[in-house]
Amino acid sequence: MGNKIFVGGLNWDATDDDLRETFGASGTITDAVVVKDRDTGRSRGFGFVTYSSDEEANTAIEKFNGEEFMGRKLTVNEARQREDRGGGGYRGDR
Repeated sequence: MGNKIFVGGLNWDATDDDLRETFGASGTITDAVVVKDRDTGRSRGFGFVTYSSDEEANTAIEKFNGEEFMGRKLTVNEARQREDRGGGGYRGDR
């Protein structure tokens, strides 16, 4: 188990501070971020919270998974390493 959790199903208006305030009840947070679309700056509906220990992260998963937050039901689980999707560069005139 890692100390970073994935928080899905976020309300579009949720902020980093909202995550810190709510998830702080489970332990010491070292980082909390709502992921935003790079073009529009709007929330993508998910984020990540990093705790100072694995135990705190596990407590948060147990406490918040399936709970309602800002009118939406959350999906909370251990964050997984992002898969390399390759490519991603400009393709030009293909």
